[in-house]
Amino acid sequence: MSLSAVIIILKFTDANISWQIISQIDGRFLLLGLAIHMFSWVFYAIRLKFLTSLAGHKISFCLSLRSTLASNFLAALTPSSAGGEPLRIKILADDGMSYGSATAVAVGERLLDSVFLVGALAFFLMFTNFFTGFGLKIGAIFLILLFLILAFLWELAYNPNRIAQLIGWAKKKTGNRPIVISIEKEIWLFREAGMRLARETLRHKPLMLAMTALIWMSEFLVPSALLVGMGADPSFLLSITSQIILAIIGILPLTPGSSGVAELSMSYLYSMFISSSMLGPLVALWRIITYFSNIVVGAAFAGASLNGAMKNENKRHDQKKE
Repeated sequence: MSLSAVIIILKFTDANISWQIISQIDGRFLLLGLAIHMFSWVFYAIRLKFLTSLAGHKISFCLSLRSTLASNFLAALTPSSAGGEPLRIKILADDGMSYGSATAVAVGERLLDSVFLVGALAFFLMFTNFFTGFGLKIGAIFLILLFLILAFLWELAYNPNRIAQLIGWAKKKTGNRPIVISIEKEIWLFREAGMRLARETLRHKPLMLAMTALIWMSEFLVPSALLVGMGADPSFLLSITSQIILAIIGILPLTPGSSGVAELSMSYLYSMFISSSMLGPLVALWRIITYFSNIVVGAAFAGASLNGAMKNENKRHDQKKE
């Protein structure tokens, strides 16, 4: 889907000029774009390591980076990047963290990203007036979804009796099956870890926001680096504003890894301030760096993580038999 979208964009621009621009791009800025994107992996791993420590579980930076890269692979293949979280939760659980606590960390990551994106969108729209109406509509939809998630978490934190009644009803209906009891245990562990994480995150709010900003700004600056390599104006403010809108669109559950949607949306937004001849090369190179690199690098780590998980499951199964 992603490749098809790029081909469509190249078809509706001058393909000959597009290939000429790609062949003449300054390789240093191409490498810079890739390096900036790779920094986002590192910053993400640092934040994950810090969040797990706030939740009461310490992991090594290597495990955090492996978890980040592996989850990038599944995130690239699922709508709303939702496939990344289950694998990251599984890796943390295999390291000794409870599933409830690991889930609280994953939810915390999403909430930090969401708060940053909403705030950054409002800030950059104020300074650029770029696509204000469209940007505000995207932001409003995203804000509603964020509010619903926060309302559920508030209910879980401050009205646990309702959750307990629901779990009691489920246990009664299923005859106290072990899986329901196990889920109940993880829900309360999630609640406990989530409340602890919320308190600790608020205490370290500047640091957490700084880490989140570094993750996303590393991604948002890639197109500007590519534009400089093409000999064009980097258009920092307009490009970053467009990237924020694209990031929010990417979180919405539309297509796997936003394939097709991301390319066409970027082409539409960037057509407002860069030459049409540069659209095809920019979108193609941006997608290779920020999307296909996640698939290629993440696939190796995802395979290793899944193999490790299978071995752990087999060990546990053998121990139960004994």
